[in-house]
Amino acid sequence: MGINRRTLLSGSAAAGLLWTPIGRLADPGPEPPGFPAGIAHERRTYVSWSGETVADDVWTAVPQTPADIVRLADWAHAQGWRLRPHGFKHGWSPLTLAPGDDPDLVLLDMTAHLTALEMTAPDEVRAQTGASMESLLTFLEQNGRGLTHCPAPGDLSVGGVLAIGGHGTAIPADGETRAPGTTYGSLSNLITSVTAVVWDGQAFTLRTVTRGEEDAAALLTDLGVICLVEVTLRVGVNTNLRCLSRVDIPATDLFAAPGAGGTNTVDTFLHQAGRIEVIWFAFTTHPWLKVWSVAPVQPVTSRPALTPYNYPFSDNIPRPVARVAGAILSGQYYLAPVLGQLQFAATTAGLTATLATDLWGPSKNLLLYIKPTTLRVHPNGYAVLTRRADVQWVLHEFATEYERLLHAYAAQGRFPVNGAVEIRVTGLDDPSDVEIGGAEPPLLSAVTPHEGFDTAVWLDVLTLPGALHANAFYADLEAFCFDTFAGDRALTRVEWSKAWAYTPDAPWTNTTLLEETIPASFGESWDRAGAELRALDPDGVFRNAFTEEFLGE
Repeated sequence: MGINRRTLLSGSAAAGLLWTPIGRLADPGPEPPGFPAGIAHERRTYVSWSGETVADDVWTAVPQTPADIVRLADWAHAQGWRLRPHGFKHGWSPLTLAPGDDPDLVLLDMTAHLTALEMTAPDEVRAQTGASMESLLTFLEQNGRGLTHCPAPGDLSVGGVLAIGGHGTAIPADGETRAPGTTYGSLSNLITSVTAVVWDGQAFTLRTVTRGEEDAAALLTDLGVICLVEVTLRVGVNTNLRCLSRVDIPATDLFAAPGAGGTNTVDTFLHQAGRIEVIWFAFTTHPWLKVWSVAPVQPVTSRPALTPYNYPFSDNIPRPVARVAGAILSGQYYLAPVLGQLQFAATTAGLTATLATDLWGPSKNLLLYIKPTTLRVHPNGYAVLTRRADVQWVLHEFATEYERLLHAYAAQGRFPVNGAVEIRVTGLDDPSDVEIGGAEPPLLSAVTPHEGFDTAVWLDVLTLPGALHANAFYADLEAFCFDTFAGDRALTRVEWSKAWAYTPDAPWTNTTLLEETIPASFGESWDRAGAELRALDPDGVFRNAFTEEFLGE
């Protein structure tokens, strides 16, 4: 028997177990004064994907065209209001809404109408930014095109993914050459042009910026502070992939110290296939390892993947997992080891029952594998830039400290982590991938190049929202990452869509990280991006309270 997330969460809410939001906006008050005629708008409740950010009765407009957004921007500028575009709300950081936001705010629902897709050339697609990633990948597949990697959920907007430099997992395997139109960096690195709503000195206007132009590098990953309405992306020929899942390799082998020997390290699988993901449930010894490889022809042992989302056991929560998750939400945090073991058992049984240990099919069907019905969690998020030869060292250092902290907290009767560690590996944003003269990398992408590095290790630790002592645990682990991977052998940057800058009280509150450490991790790119983004919207019509302060006024 299975229970989906909606059933679990509605039951938890009825029992008073649903997590407390981190911030609410004030009552938005009366009708926005002089609101542009002909643009639908209403009060809505904004709820982020994990339920940790809630805004009651916030004004939300539904633009039908880019020109509608220009009209709205001119109106907001004249009235002293702010606008914030939103997609599917599948994020955690306060880039859309933040505690302390001015109630004179209108959200822009980009997903209702701004969803057009068009092939403008055999290797280029034009997409309006409200289109979902699933619709984009489906459209590309119909035209014989695809992406090397992408985020696993399909319910993400194209604009949302590009605003934070979204990614999947892929580096070149041994002997593999990058195909034309593809990148191993973030999806932002595929942009060839953007159309944005910007200030021209007298009013807002639609401006199209090509990759080689001034301002382009700041717009490629803009943290949502500029409203992009349309992008063109370089795309490559679609490929078939094979995905093998294994649950028989101990974490001690996968994350072994470099040079310790053995053939089951992450480094080994990266050499063989270049595309891996590790999901390591808390208080378990054997992670779930996925290994993708390019496979033009179906292997004899593989099951064809005719559609995406081929792991129903992780999208429809088994009853034992749901019961324990509900108990943890009610305050029984000591059940974290039980939840981790149940999740691992459900994964092991589910892979066998659904014949999902060996899948093969078009890239879309293998790259999209998380539905909205999966258990919603709170994640921290970091990209550790390093040399390809040092990936195993980064993973060994991280895994050793994570295990140490997990058991040190448990010895004190504290169980802040009840989800999983998720690990992916990508390349960096090489602007030559788009083959445009003068192209630069995205200035604020977590994987914008840093001298001497060529690879990024993405690290997330998941827990149910509101877990007791979680912020303290995350603060300790974050301090370790920034201290250990500090720029010589590796460099830590934050993953914009997730949670970071922890104190024991909350994420996004560590002023040292916000004001010094994070900007320093980007070097000169930080100040340049901030200046260029502010010039495109000098009065901050599209910024919120958090991004206004974080990026500098």
